[in-house]
Amino acid sequence: MTNTDHTPLADPASPRETPDAAIAMTDTEGTVMGWTRAAQQLVGYSAAEVVGRSAAHVLPPPEDARRASAFAEQCRAQGGWSGTVAVRHRDGRTLTMTLRISLLWGQDADTRWLVSVTDIGSLSSGATNGPVRESLLARAPIGIVVHDPQLRCAWVNDAMERHDGVPRHRRFGRRLKDSLPAFEAEALEVVMQQVLESGSTMVHEYRAWPPAATRREHAFSASFFCLQGADGAPLGVCSMAVDVTGNRRARERLAILSEASTRIGSTLDVMQTGQELAELAVPLLADHAIVDLVESVSLGLEPSARIGTTSGRIQPLRRAGLATIDPDVPELPFVREEVIHPHPSSSFAAVLRTGRSHLEPVLDTQAGPWVDHDPVRAQKVRDSGIHSLMVVPIRARRCVLGLALFARSEEQTPFQEDDLLLAEELVTRAALCLDNALRYARERTAALTLQRDLLPRRVQGGATVEVASRYLPADMDQGVGGDWFDVIELSGARVALVVGDVVGHGINAAATMGRLRTAVRTLADLDLPPDELLAHLDDTVRRLNDEDANVSDEVPAVLGATCLYAVYDPVTRRCTVARAGHPPLLIIDVQGQVTIPDLPSGAPLGLGLGLVPFESVELELPEGSLLAFYSDGLVESRHDDIDVGLARLGAALAQPGASLEDLCTRAMETLPTQAPADDVTLLLARTRALQPTQVASWDLPNELTTVPNVRHLVARQLSKWGLEPLMAPAELIVSELVTNAIRHCDGPSRLRLIQHRVLTCEVSDTNTSQPRPRQPHTLDDNGRGLFLVARLSRRWGSRPGTDGKVVWAEQDLPPTAAAT
Repeated sequence: MTNTDHTPLADPASPRETPDAAIAMTDTEGTVMGWTRAAQQLVGYSAAEVVGRSAAHVLPPPEDARRASAFAEQCRAQGGWSGTVAVRHRDGRTLTMTLRISLLWGQDADTRWLVSVTDIGSLSSGATNGPVRESLLARAPIGIVVHDPQLRCAWVNDAMERHDGVPRHRRFGRRLKDSLPAFEAEALEVVMQQVLESGSTMVHEYRAWPPAATRREHAFSASFFCLQGADGAPLGVCSMAVDVTGNRRARERLAILSEASTRIGSTLDVMQTGQELAELAVPLLADHAIVDLVESVSLGLEPSARIGTTSGRIQPLRRAGLATIDPDVPELPFVREEVIHPHPSSSFAAVLRTGRSHLEPVLDTQAGPWVDHDPVRAQKVRDSGIHSLMVVPIRARRCVLGLALFARSEEQTPFQEDDLLLAEELVTRAALCLDNALRYARERTAALTLQRDLLPRRVQGGATVEVASRYLPADMDQGVGGDWFDVIELSGARVALVVGDVVGHGINAAATMGRLRTAVRTLADLDLPPDELLAHLDDTVRRLNDEDANVSDEVPAVLGATCLYAVYDPVTRRCTVARAGHPPLLIIDVQGQVTIPDLPSGAPLGLGLGLVPFESVELELPEGSLLAFYSDGLVESRHDDIDVGLARLGAALAQPGASLEDLCTRAMETLPTQAPADDVTLLLARTRALQPTQVASWDLPNELTTVPNVRHLVARQLSKWGLEPLMAPAELIVSELVTNAIRHCDGPSRLRLIQHRVLTCEVSDTNTSQPRPRQPHTLDDNGRGLFLVARLSRRWGSRPGTDGKVVWAEQDLPPTAAAT
């Protein structure tokens, strides 16, 4: 394995990083052969005062010669010694220091001792920041080499061979280029030359590849000391190297994890998150990376199976991410978006079931369930040269969301346990992002489902109006808001058109909107005039606010709302409108002329201003008139007044002959390009009118003898319309309704038949009391009329009239008549 990066791993240490160990070299008799400037700084003696003299001048010897000899033999047998000793300072003080004695070998089996002492006080204060601090000197194996002034190896200890695999007999008389790569040797010799010239201590990091089975790169940190003779001249350079691979890998791991925090989870898209994980892992951790998500997860749904599930089939996976150091190689078995079906006996299926990682340092591509199950893919794996594999489960809340697979082909070093730990940390971070994305998807799906169920899925006006709509929430993430619109079919071919706006937006406003929309539909079924309907709706909103006010820790459900309600009658072409604080209605005639009718604004709903009554205005509309109902988000902005917005909307809609869908699109294009600050709603309705031939009406005297004649009139009219199948039930319905009108009022009544999507029979009278069916007793001769009407019609009801009430009943048209 080679490395073409010639950049040094670290610059020479600054003075405050220089280790404060005093280094000296002695012969076997304890005579000092070399001294360092660091030693002078620590104990106060210069090289001239120590070199050539016994080390006992600084280090107190054992009490007697016998113990001194035994100590020397012990050091030789163990290759050194370490412990705590008292060191004599030049000024007479005695310092308590840690001592390390290392045995050095030279040519012809000569030996020397390298002695290093470090002040315990400096260690405890944290003053030593260099990589050969005494704490390391006492624990870690240190490789020591003493080079002569020509930078050739003169002395070396046994630990150095374990660092770089070079036996000591091959070092003597040679320079570093004979044992290290050229770029590393050159950098280190530059440092040693500087140490010789300056006499200072320097620290440098370099890389080497020990002769281990893994051939993994190791990082070493070496301190270089200049050994001086008695005259202060440099005798050579002593290097003390410590394996700091673990520290370096820890720094690399932190760097990778820091990178992961910025590169994984940039979006809430689960497939994109999978791709980001794969791209981060290559080439920082692996040559190839694959991320497969459980198929339900790729669709934004949570997986059903929990960790430890042993029954049932393995869930299919979808390839969410892949990355490789050589994407141009077509033989690699990687296809994004591919659906994968793991073999039940494969390691992938085991990881899915157990939620535990799988490490295969040496991948067997010749045999195994997955090889037999998919030989074509197995051959692609062999062709790609993949030799080492890790499979890590993507777990969140006791569910496996998918698998992350890491493989090596170009990098010859197999994956090890520390690689697996790093991979699991990366995948854990990705799992958090995926879980957040799933939670977001689930919440957004719930919000959209709520909005979809609360708003009309399809608006239609039947034979009365042609309608189209648009809705754009301000909360684009959740897709919900507090605006609503509706088209409600009423009796007599009429239709109610409504648009409303709850204060605020988001899911709370949407829930409130749903309550108000339901209330409006309920009130509309009572066929109340627009002003009365708004008065009842205002009471509803105020009651909701009063209920929430009793719960102090809850936000009020409704702070306020606006509404515009209109009822259009295609028979008379009249439209009755009332509004509660909502923007006014826009009317565009068939020539494109825009009109804003003068409508009383009314007070917004729920503000406690119910003392001011709402007012209805009746408008007569030519056939083909376009009505525009909208919320203020379409016409108001931070920069423009509402009049500017109304003019802009009117110009967009003033396009005679254009379809309603096109007009909706043009109106929405008038919005600013940035996201709207408020929800936007638009409902367009183009009026239609029923032809006179579709309506028949008769004034009836208040006499029971009128009933047979009425039956005859109905039969003749239905025959004219071709509705003979409805003749018998229609005659019975009309008979009952006319009979009730004659019996319960004093004035004349009126019968009207309307043929549109259904057949409507209406009887109006001057009695204002609404009919209520009652359960007749067995012997009662009457009281069954309304039950008969309900049985014969699709629906029936009553509504207030101009001077009384109108009772109506509807019948479905025969298929042939409905088709025409």
